[in-house]
Amino acid sequence: MHNFEKLLFWKKSISLAKHIYEVCQEMNNDEKYGLISQIKRSVISIPSNIAEGSGRNSNKEFNHFLAIALGSAFEVQTQLILVKELDLLPEEKIEVLLNEVSEIQKMIYSFKNNLK
Repeated sequence: MHNFEKLLFWKKSISLAKHIYEVCQEMNNDEKYGLISQIKRSVISIPSNIAEGSGRNSNKEFNHFLAIALGSAFEVQTQLILVKELDLLPEEKIEVLLNEVSEIQKMIYSFKNNLK
């Protein structure tokens, strides 16, 4: 069992979720039940799966949940790219979020490889 609250990539994924929620408030309400809803679900999935996996009985199970968290991080990346392409938020705000996502992806990937 791992203490997820001590994992830096879990902490960063919580921070990313907060940032996503903040910038989503700036988006057009027409997207409230579309892209905004989807990106919020995806970003919440990252720390949630890290936490769930950390409580599992084996590293193999933890690795499985890390893979799901990593997949969710790539979903968020794709959704942010779409937000950028649709000009729904200023590009500089999206770039900051994309950098955060990229850092989390690298950290999860590295941790997964060391967990095996």
